[in-house]
Formats: sequence, structure tokens, C-alpha cells
Amino acid sequence: MGDRGVFTKILAIVGTGLVWLPTLAPFFFSAARLLAGRIFRFDYLMPAELFLLALVGGLFLIWAALRAHSQRGIIVWGLGIAVAAVVASQLLAVVTGLASGETEPVGWQWALVLGMILGYNLALVVTGIGGLRLLRDLLWRSQPPTTPTEASENEQSTS
Repeated sequence: MGDRGVFTKILAIVGTGLVWLPTLAPFFFSAARLLAGRIFRFDYLMPAELFLLALVGGLFLIWAALRAHSQRGIIVWGLGIAVAAVVASQLLAVVTGLASGETEPVGWQWALVLGMILGYNLALVVTGIGGLRLLRDLLWRSQPPTTPTEASENEQSTS
């Protein structure tokens, strides 16, 4: 087992929160707007706009996963794909002229950029799930005894 200390748990909690924030924020704000003004508006680009929060959270999760030796693969791959997808969507928007307004947001260019943003969102959800699994491993899984006295007490209580 890896390091399951307080610092690792704090990294995992903060990282998981920061990764989920860009994904959940549009739903929260849409619900608040709907309740306040009876108008439904959903900002589907908000997760990409909050990319830096997700990146910092993902880096915290990677650090915590490396310290705990748990959920490293899903977190690293999820964050890597998320970063690649959001960078690709921005590059495609610039190359196709969508970013400057030169090209109307219709057609294959728009679909390709939105597809990359959708891929980013899905990869962010996968990273967030990895964070939740890491939290489960850190906070709720039974931990092995740390001292010989605790080990002997556990053996006596199970027999």
C-alpha cells in the first residue's frame, strides 16, 4: 500500500472537487436560472472555459494517486485525453476560422470542434470517477494495521 496520510487525502478531496466542478457547474447554473426566471439556458462550453480548474484538480489527483499507489491509470489516462481533446478543439477552432468568426458555427467544422469538447467532457468525467474511486480507497477501505500490537488485537477479535 502507499501513503494514505492526511496530505494525500486532502490532495484527493481537493483534486476530485476541482475536476468535477467544470462538469457540474453548467447543470447547477442552468437549474438556478430555471428556478429564478423560468428560462432554461445551458452553457455547454463552460467545462472548456473552466479547463484550468480541471487541470489543477487533475494534477492534484495524479499526485495523490502516485502517493497512494491507487487508481493511477484511470486518472492519468483520463486527464491526458482531456488535455489533448481541449487543446485539439481550440486548435481546430483557430485553424477552421471558428475562433475568429471568419467561419459560421455550422457544418463539419462546428461538429468537429464540438465533438472534441464532448470528448474533453467525457474524459473529465472519467478522471472524476477515478478521483471518486481514489477517495473510496483512501477513506473507506479498511487499512492494514500499522503496529504489531494492532495486528495481534485484530487477530484476537476475529478468532
